[in-house]
Amino acid sequence: MHSLPHDHAGPRMKRLRLERHLTQRAVADLAQVPYSTYTKTEQGAIAASPHLIAAVARALRVDVATVTGQPYATELRADELDILIRPIREALDVYDLGADPDITPRAHQLLADDAEALLVAVRAGEIKQVASQLPGLVQEATTSAHTAPGRDGWLLLASLYRTSYDVASKLGYYDLAALALARMDWAAERGSDAVFGGMYRYMRALTYLRDGEYRTGERLVQLGLRTLAQAEPTREREVVTGQLHLGAAVMAGRSKDGGRAENHLAEADRIAAETGEAVDVHWLAFGPTNVAVHRVSVLAELDEYGQAAQKGRAVTIPADWPKSRRSHHFAELARAQMWTGNLDDSFQNLLRARKAAPQQARYHQTVRETYAGLEAARRQLPDSFLSYGYWLGA
Repeated sequence: MHSLPHDHAGPRMKRLRLERHLTQRAVADLAQVPYSTYTKTEQGAIAASPHLIAAVARALRVDVATVTGQPYATELRADELDILIRPIREALDVYDLGADPDITPRAHQLLADDAEALLVAVRAGEIKQVASQLPGLVQEATTSAHTAPGRDGWLLLASLYRTSYDVASKLGYYDLAALALARMDWAAERGSDAVFGGMYRYMRALTYLRDGEYRTGERLVQLGLRTLAQAEPTREREVVTGQLHLGAAVMAGRSKDGGRAENHLAEADRIAAETGEAVDVHWLAFGPTNVAVHRVSVLAELDEYGQAAQKGRAVTIPADWPKSRRSHHFAELARAQMWTGNLDDSFQNLLRARKAAPQQARYHQTVRETYAGLEAARRQLPDSFLSYGYWLGA
């Protein structure tokens, strides 16, 4: 019996398949995945990989979130996070209505300081804190941008829309994340900033990565690189350029194109050697460490789990690295170790992911699917393992 009170991707895949009156063989063929991999995943014998989830979603013509079960409504309600989503959506909806006559915005620098604090907080894993403060600040910055239109005001608003995307995507509200990205692009255009334009295309490409639309994602990466080429040759531009290459590397890995993935990693590595660790440049955490962490992710996407686990163990995380990125790395390493049969170390890294950023880990799809895979692989579960499952679903 599963210790998680909700089901995971395998049972959802089965329900969706039966609703469409399809056989397992038919779905595997439509998704272009090995039949044995599909059947074992549907049965819960092995964890669902991001590649397989996206492939099955395309085959069944549903959103990826339908297969993963996101957003996790029961847990969000228990954490009182669901009630914070509608105010964010409402704040994004008033983008083109001009200045709100009932709002008197503070000085630009005060707004900018608050926006920067939210960027830092979301990377520290304080999602609930950010979600509660974000709507009011978005509305205030919207009025400020319309009242005294100028480059700085629009770019401040673009930054807040970027934070809205961060919150929505981390909690699994992907429709809201897409809306936030559209608003970010709208504001960045008014601020005439090529670097923000490149960042927008990087984050938009990630949405296509999640949906398994790798060709469209790669086109967005190339558009982002061309956009950045129009900016002044600054360290800021190089950091965003390097991050685009990292996103493209993961995308190539998930589409099983190892050569293209390595080319993007090599270019990101070259840029990182010049920029050094640039954690706080747009809070992308770009630098040699992020290149090393992405190499682990790429190897896992290429099903090279042994190499991914080996390189993941060798990564040294700097003390000033954002907790959200630290947690994500531990989750990726746990996934690789699960697939190599190193179950104890895999669970220890799930614990590290939780310790680094508990609010993020609780809603992280890789954490949940890895836990399900560990559960399927074990015959006797220690109390600490069971309690982790209750925490994920409590």
